[in-house]
Parts: sequence; C-alpha cells; structure tokens
Amino acid sequence: MSRTDTDRAGRTAETAAAWLLRLKGFRILERRFATPLGEIDLVACRGDLLLFVEVKRRGELAAAGEAILPRQRQRIARAAEIFLQRRPAARSMRCRFDVVAVVPWRWPVHLPDAWRL
Repeated sequence: MSRTDTDRAGRTAETAAAWLLRLKGFRILERRFATPLGEIDLVACRGDLLLFVEVKRRGELAAAGEAILPRQRQRIARAAEIFLQRRPAARSMRCRFDVVAVVPWRWPVHLPDAWRL
C-alpha cells in the first residue's frame, strides 16, 4: 500500500471506531489529537469517563491488539497529559486508555482499559 492508501485506511478505521463509540453512548471530543510528544487517535467521553483511544487496523484481530508497544503507550500517555493540561475541566474525570481494533469487513472491537500506566 502507498502512504496515501495507508493514511486513507487509517482514517476509515478511525471513523468506524468513532461510530462504534458513539453507539455506546460516547461523545467524540477530538480526532487525531496531535502534540509534539505524541498523538491520540480519538478522545471520547461519557459522563465522568474520559477515553484516550488508540485505533489499530490490522488483517487479524489478535495482531491489532498486540500492535501497541510500550514506547507507543508512553507517547499516548504524554499526549493525554497535554490534553488534560489544555482542558482543565477534564482533569476531574476518570481517565482510561482503550483500544479499538479494526479488521477489514468485520465490526470493530472495543477493548476497554487496554493498559494502565
């Protein structure tokens, strides 16, 4: 796949993940929240719960779940800290790191509380 095709597939996966979370009652606050220290694919909330969501598109579900390495988790956590600094009202919310695994031609799978720091 070319870089453009990969980017398009990633955006499509993020859209599918966002719709899944909306169906679960979450409101999407940010898509591709980028900082110099890292990026978060989706930031969503429901009630007092704030999700920092990594979307992984792979050919198989197991590969998608295993694709987040410790270094990437740290980058996402640093980006989450910046998000919380920029949104003081969000600091009082419960925060969680989730994954949405997207496999072509299958319904996305939401993996709540995928890791903790």
